[in-house]
Amino acid sequence: MSNNRFCEELTALLPRLRRFARSLTHDAADADDLCQQTVERALKSRQQWQEGTRLDAWVYRIMRNQWIDEVRARTRRSQTFAHEDEGATVGMAGDRDAENLVELGNIGRALARLPEEQREAVVLVLVEGFSYKEAAEIIGVPQGTLTSRLGRGREALMRELGETA
Repeated sequence: MSNNRFCEELTALLPRLRRFARSLTHDAADADDLCQQTVERALKSRQQWQEGTRLDAWVYRIMRNQWIDEVRARTRRSQTFAHEDEGATVGMAGDRDAENLVELGNIGRALARLPEEQREAVVLVLVEGFSYKEAAEIIGVPQGTLTSRLGRGREALMRELGETA
């Protein structure tokens, strides 16, 4: 794949990458920084990507690893994360139906309250549409572990939102 084509495909992934970054960071500014760092790392490591494999899965893994590094660095510096109520809600423009916005906010807050492992599984499979196998590879766990985390995450979301499973 030519460098131009690689850059075009990477650029096309930006909205999805930003959404995943927001789910990891719970903060718009941190998400933007994470996206920038991820794209920069992907461009620098372009030769490591194997043509014929999914570019999106490769870049998601870079983003996840970048975030893990950032969390470790923040822990070492004794910084805290933004409160979960400041977490991002991904979704609709302000001119959309207010009821949908409220529900989306409820879902976003419920998602933000999930443990990190469950939230990653839910976002990758249910929001981003990765297969269980692909999501497991991105996270770096066996597929059975991913399936278990996803199941627990779904149940927790349903309880949080007051729906029956």
